[in-house]
Amino acid sequence: MEERITLRGEYIKLDQALKVALGIGGGEAKERILAGEVLVNGTVELQRGKKLRDGDVAETDGMTIYIQS
Repeated sequence: MEERITLRGEYIKLDQALKVALGIGGGEAKERILAGEVLVNGTVELQRGKKLRDGDVAETDGMTIYIQS
């Protein structure tokens, strides 16, 4: 599965992107990130406030999230 998120500004924070793409709450997004279940550009990301910009790709639980401007 995949989801494309179009930026309204310069960036979107990782936890916000997960909430939008997966339809989950902030607590669940935080748990997934801190558990090491989220990759950003192929690397495990543990910062929920990580800024995702145009061209970044996040992955979790079989979902690929493309960030575009």
